[in-house]
Amino acid sequence: MPKHKNSFFRLIIFTVGLLIMSLGIVLMIISNFGVSPWDVLHVGLYYQLGLSIGTWSVLVGVTILGSSAILMKKWPQYGAYLNMILIGVFIDMFMLLPFLTEPNSLLGTIIMFFIGMLLYSYGMGIYLSAKLGAGPRDSFMLAIQEKTGWKVSTVRRIMEIAVLFVGWLLGGPVFIGTLIFSVAIGTFIGFALPQCQQLTDKILEKNINNHIEKELERGAS
Repeated sequence: MPKHKNSFFRLIIFTVGLLIMSLGIVLMIISNFGVSPWDVLHVGLYYQLGLSIGTWSVLVGVTILGSSAILMKKWPQYGAYLNMILIGVFIDMFMLLPFLTEPNSLLGTIIMFFIGMLLYSYGMGIYLSAKLGAGPRDSFMLAIQEKTGWKVSTVRRIMEIAVLFVGWLLGGPVFIGTLIFSVAIGTFIGFALPQCQQLTDKILEKNINNHIEKELERGAS
């Protein structure tokens, strides 16, 4: 398969993953059961300084991406910059949807929160599996993991707890779901990443095989 076609399929997978991940973020915010630690920070900054939650996601991403570049002593792949922008845009886009509202019951709130966390984990797994570069926060996570040799789940937990504390100091919303996310997200991502990578590899392999078959048919005709 020509390189540009392979890159095109990877870009589609990458974008789909970001859409799913962004929807997960917004569902957790709207559930009002507790947002993720990063969004505690983003919402806290929104409370203190204005702008939108998506805008703060981008601005914080710029800072984190710079830190990752320093740790790894190289610039991240272009997907990291694309991730930084698209996540912010998608968050603000989903926040404007009128039918996404806070559930009226506690059970509905809990279900929405856990669906959001599941979508967040698998959305991350899908976009990472495209191998176009991790986003700012995930680049930082992977940079620390590479430097320390710790498990991804361990690094992620440490990051989430540290960011949660800073966001709380800024007045960001902290509730039961936030604590659940901080403890459990590493495990969720640990399950999601290999599954998503296997699926992406199969999709790309199938497209390559289809391209080879078409080329053989053209050669025979």
